[in-house]
Parts: sequence; C-alpha cells; structure tokens
Amino acid sequence: MDARAALDPLVCEQARLSRDARFDGLFFTAVGSTGIYCRPVCPAPPPRPENVTYYEHAAAAEAAGYRPCLRCRPELAPGDDSWRRGDAVVARALKLIEDGLLSMEPVAELARRVGVGDRQLRRLFVDRLGAAPAGVHATRRLLFAKQLLTETGMPIIEVAMAAGFGSLRRFNAAFRDAYRMAPRELRRRPPGRAHDAIILKLGYRPPYDFPALLDFLRSRSLPGVERVDTDSYARLLAPEDTGAGPGWLQVTPWRDGHALELQVHGAATTHLLAIVTRVRRMFDLDADPQVIAATLSRDPLLAPLMQARPGLRLPGGWDGFEIAVRAILGQQVSVAAARTLAARLVERFGAEVEPAPATDLHRLFPRASTLADADLTGIGVTRTRAATIRGVARALLDGRVDFRSEQTLEQFASRWTALPGIGPWTAQYIAMRVLRHPDAFPAEDLVLRRVASNDGDPLTTRSLMETASGWQPWRAYAVMHLWCHAAEATPPARSRSPIHADPTLAGAALRPPEAAEARR
Repeated sequence: MDARAALDPLVCEQARLSRDARFDGLFFTAVGSTGIYCRPVCPAPPPRPENVTYYEHAAAAEAAGYRPCLRCRPELAPGDDSWRRGDAVVARALKLIEDGLLSMEPVAELARRVGVGDRQLRRLFVDRLGAAPAGVHATRRLLFAKQLLTETGMPIIEVAMAAGFGSLRRFNAAFRDAYRMAPRELRRRPPGRAHDAIILKLGYRPPYDFPALLDFLRSRSLPGVERVDTDSYARLLAPEDTGAGPGWLQVTPWRDGHALELQVHGAATTHLLAIVTRVRRMFDLDADPQVIAATLSRDPLLAPLMQARPGLRLPGGWDGFEIAVRAILGQQVSVAAARTLAARLVERFGAEVEPAPATDLHRLFPRASTLADADLTGIGVTRTRAATIRGVARALLDGRVDFRSEQTLEQFASRWTALPGIGPWTAQYIAMRVLRHPDAFPAEDLVLRRVASNDGDPLTTRSLMETASGWQPWRAYAVMHLWCHAAEATPPARSRSPIHADPTLAGAALRPPEAAEARR
C-alpha cells in the first residue's frame, strides 16, 4: 500500500492553498522543483500543483530526499496523533520511539516490545508512514535539533546532545547528510535562552481550549509542587526529570499563532527532548479536533457539546504514580477534600527542595519507594485508602504494574484491577490521564450515566457501554465533554464539577462503584 494513498489530493490542495491551520501536521507538501517540504500553512508563494507531492509524515518526505522548509519550519508542526493513538502496533511503536527507545535499543527490541517481528514492523511503518522506524526516529531527532538551533542560543555541541547524538561529529554528519548544510549555517540567535531557561515554541492544531485545560489543572494543583495561574502552568521537576538538580518548567500561550510557550529551567540538555514530549502529551497538543468531532458529532447527545467546546482536550498528568495516588485519595470525597489530603501527603512525605529553583515551587511529590511502607493515617487518609496506596507503590516497585506506553488499554486495565482497592473506574481514569488513551472509558461513573440518560434516571453501566459504542475510538474525549456539560448544569453552591474534579472525588453519593471496590 502506498503511504500516500490515504491522502485526498483535492482536500490537501485546498488546505494548502488556503493555509488552513486545521491541517497543520496532518500532511506535508513536497516540492519537486526545490527539493523542499513544507507545512500546509507555509507563507511562501504556493508552488505549481504539478510540482507537488503530499506526504503524511515528515519522515516520509525526508526518506524521499526532501529537506525541511526554513520559513514554515516543519519541526513546529503538531504531530498527527491518529498514528499514535489506540492499541495498533504502529501506534504503540511510535509512542516507544517518542519515549526514546531507539536511542538505546535496536529496532529488533522495538518490534519485540510491541509483539511483532522485526521485518513485519518495518513493513507496517513503510506501508503506513512511508518511512522505516529508524527513519522516523532520525527525523524526530534532527527536527528537534533544528528547532534548538533556530530558537535558542545553545552551543551546537549541546544541541547535538539534546537531540540524542553521541558526538558532535556524528551530529554534523547526520545533519549535513539530511539537510545539505552544516548546523552552523542554520544558526540564528533570537532571544531564546535567559540565564538557565530554554524557551521553545510548541505548536498545536486549532481549535484549542487552553483555559479549560488550565481550569482542570488548577482545581487539583498542589502548593509547592505546581502553580496554575489564569494563563500559565508551572511545575517543579525532580532531578530524574532534569538529569541535573531540581528544575522547573512553565507553559504559557505563545505571543501569536497556534502554539504554547515552554520554558524549561535547570534541565540538562540530554533531557530536553523527553521533557518536551511529556509536555506535549500533558497538554494534548497533537490532538486532531476535526477527526474527533467527526465521530462524536454524529451522536445527538454529543453534537451540541462538541459545537459548544470544539477545542476541549484530554488533560494528561506529569507523573503516573502521582495521578494514581491522587485518584485513590479522591475516592468518595469532594475535590476540595481530596486536594487537602494530597497537600498533606506532599507536606508530610514530599522532599523539600533547598534552595527552591522557583519561589513558590519547593516540594516534590513523594516517590513510590517513600510511600510503600508509609503510615498515612496521620494525615486523615482512611486505612483502606492507605493500604491501597501502599499496595500500588509496592506493585510499581516490583513491576506488577507500570505506565509503559506499549501496553494496550485492556492489558493496562487488567493488571491494575488485579490490585486490591483498584476497580475498573480507577484503572480507566488512570489510563485517561497517564496513558492518555483516547478510548479509556470509566463506564461505571454515575455522572456519565446520568448525563447520558434521556429520562433522568441513570443508565446502567451496560446501557452506557452500548450507547458509547458509537463514540469509539474517542470515548475519553466524550467523557470530558459530558463531565464539562454536567459541571455547567450544576448549581454553583452544590457544584461537583466533573471537568474540575475526577468523578472519584465527587462524593460518596456519586461513587457507589468506587465504594464497592474500596471495600475489596
């Protein structure tokens, strides 16, 4: 199968000529007369149609011998998340590539991790993306290096290390071979590094409801660990996140265009790409609202919600263990009470950072090794919850559960629900926030069952599952829209806003399934 077969030339042509930002990153325009490939939003005069070839992935264009445009900068295009979502082999392999697996292991190990043969994986990649796994990995590294060369004043040797090259010689050779120029020829020096800060532009595909995502994070922000203002998110980073000492990051809207600004302070250059990848996932920057809406808008229940909030995204979490612990702490209590418990946990067991890299960011969320044998009853946690948290910490330490990106949703849920105190709702919620699986679906949730009902009586879990069958593979996004709708319909004085609170945190009256699993 031709990797370009899925591209509709008429749609691509119209999007290219109109510079439609909704298609940014969904395809690339390669121009045979110049040997350059561009984003559909490129400001350069459009080339003649007979000189144009469309590619779905930047790696495919580079594999065909094209170089990235210096004006529209393909490295700034949001990723095509359709390739990385769900449980397909290519999707799971791409997530592993993003996690840096091929920087340390051969393609054969990547194939083993996703359960196929080496040759089969290569064939799947070439058929569907137009490039082999190694080519996708190489393009990702080189485009990140190109962004650092363009946006920062980092020395070229640091750029090489940040992009995953073991030496400056190897970086220079790879860059020159792919782009037919030396890295120093691309070097610009705009304001991009102030003191220890690296400032990068992270593109997204519009529409994007950044305020709603900040609202979600603000309601559960932990003092000392993170800070959420009206237009920014900041977080303390542990040494294992930075490759150096404690650091911090801040995300704000970019001054113009469809992008966010990421500031990273105190991180080793070798950890920059991993940090950028985690931020992109946490803020769901690669989602394609058109594809999601095309499926969900077919449902009469969801259609008006999609129209009201077309840019609603799926909020991720920075750390998997933190999200799991906070979900457990929130079972059968209000969001305010859950946040209080989490704050006490951090105060009692979180490491104090001195000196603080940022004034109001000075504590790290406790590690699993710290909580595996911790006495949590002194901070107001019930014995059942405390036992569940300790059990999860031990299970992570001994490998019974993990957050590895190559596992399917079914595998993840099965392993987590085998732990005492973790039921289907909790497992699916963690999959939404940590794996960011687009089809994770907490069907036991009473808020969802009420909102989806036509007569006011909650649907049964089975009925909700049947109703939601048409929402696949985007059920997690449907959940966010329904929670948001429920929050807007709830009187403020009695608000249990699901967009601002995990339904596990919504009170005992709303969580009978979680109450049952907590008693297991």
